[in-house]
Amino acid sequence: MPDPLVQERTLQISSKAELPQAAADFLAFIGQKRIILFEGEMAAGKTTFIKAICAAKGVQEHVSSPTFALVNEYEAARGEVIYHFDFYRIDDPAEALDIGVLEYFHSDNLCLIEWPSKIENLLPEEGVLVTITPGPQEEARIIQMRAYGGNDGKF
Repeated sequence: MPDPLVQERTLQISSKAELPQAAADFLAFIGQKRIILFEGEMAAGKTTFIKAICAAKGVQEHVSSPTFALVNEYEAARGEVIYHFDFYRIDDPAEALDIGVLEYFHSDNLCLIEWPSKIENLLPEEGVLVTITPGPQEEARIIQMRAYGGNDGKF
């Protein structure tokens, strides 16, 4: 029997046109999990998928990677706040601490985190790891999701 503390799912999309459905499936998978880690090579589609997730949540404003700002804040349709982090350019996890990353993580708002390996020691013990890899065609992507930590009915 699989470990009750871990659930996994893989989505395969063949084009960007399938992103809205993939985002809906993703949101159903994560349930109430709030810490979402996005891994993948440069240009794998992390920000593109995050844009689709934000659209599915009803975000009306422009969604872009916060590469230099480190964090962008968006408001979803029902007033929910979504934080989008990109830690690609940081050299030291102290830079994340300087922006108050732990307060963001404990805010109970959705935190979408690109390049989480740069701040690995600061990450909560519960969340969802999303790994995006290119598929066989140009726009195809394989999106692997792994919910980990805590089995409190949140996934």
